[in-house]
Amino acid sequence: MLSRRRFLLGLVGLGASAVGVAALRALHSLPARSKTLWSPLAVWADEPRVREALYYEAVEGGGLDCASCHDADPSRVRYCHTPHTGRYVRCRLCPRGCIISEGQRGECRVRENRGGRLHTMVYGYPCARAVDPIEKKPFYHFLPGSQAYSIATAGCNLHCLYCQNWEISQATPEETGGILLPPEALAADAVRTGAQSVAYTYSEPTVFYEYMLDAARAARKLGLRNVVISAGYINPAPLRELCSAVDAIKIDFKGYSDGFYRQVCAGTLDPVLAAMRTIRAAGTHLEIVNLVVPTLNDDEAHLRGLSRWVVENLGPDVPVHFSRFHPLYRLTHLPPTPVETLEQAWRWAKAEGVRYAYVGNVPGHPADNTTCHACGELLIRRAGYTILENHLADGRCPRCGETIPGVWQ
Repeated sequence: MLSRRRFLLGLVGLGASAVGVAALRALHSLPARSKTLWSPLAVWADEPRVREALYYEAVEGGGLDCASCHDADPSRVRYCHTPHTGRYVRCRLCPRGCIISEGQRGECRVRENRGGRLHTMVYGYPCARAVDPIEKKPFYHFLPGSQAYSIATAGCNLHCLYCQNWEISQATPEETGGILLPPEALAADAVRTGAQSVAYTYSEPTVFYEYMLDAARAARKLGLRNVVISAGYINPAPLRELCSAVDAIKIDFKGYSDGFYRQVCAGTLDPVLAAMRTIRAAGTHLEIVNLVVPTLNDDEAHLRGLSRWVVENLGPDVPVHFSRFHPLYRLTHLPPTPVETLEQAWRWAKAEGVRYAYVGNVPGHPADNTTCHACGELLIRRAGYTILENHLADGRCPRCGETIPGVWQ
């Protein structure tokens, strides 16, 4: 008899034999459909959403390294068909280090070289806005039961084949539309809604870095907290500056494998590991979510390896969520993650020393609750995004008095 895992592997093998790894990579270059999530609420105005970017440098055309741009072995790049005579810039915001010619944009679709200066095209121009439970992000150890004023702009510096918000993450700001909402107006609107925090989420906040940074500072002045939901594909210097302005960061960790990052997300693993170390060292509240994708990142090496790395590098108190995959975007041929796989990931995490492991996207599952790692007492009981019970007393277990790491008030 075949186990569920062997059956799924065989099923995917049939598709993989027809598609192949090369075809998976080719999917990243296909044009993404665009979908306006809601109609613009202000007249389109170009210049108010354009600001000079932080973290870039000018590059003289004659000094360009072709290999760095074409991602090839320098010894094999003998010439380039493009004469490098214009004014180029190199973005230093994320590990891609895009070299951008005049009039063009980087991989993220929202940072443009204008006259030898790099500009963000989405400053104060969100394309999505909502008020969400903080548990939706998910944050389980940060102000449970509170509401987060959530915003996003177009763009992303990764291209995950299973992205749930690909209509905006894989689009340009011209395709998504949006409203003009400067940082101060954003903060005031968040206060008006009664939210306790501002969440930078949905797409990838790294690509609207300047807007996020200014909005976070404006929100703090009005007594709001700031939380970031990111893939963590960002360079150390801008990340350290961001940590000084926000209160919590959740990393959507893709898989404990550089091959997975390259083939499924068009990125690399090491910069994300470095980002998590930077966040932890800064003292910013950190939680990690690993979306478990059947046959791609669901084996023991991925799941146990991630948990071991977290304990050894970040400590046992960082919450780790193993979330259920649902087929979306360009991975619709895969089935949802079996609940048994998530439960096994939870057991491996516990065995490796993770004190606060969770099973996500399975409403009502016992491993969606928070229990005291010292005595096992139920502390917070959840049903989806709703808090049913919260027994914490000043951040401590009411039974044994153990301090529970997190931000509770």
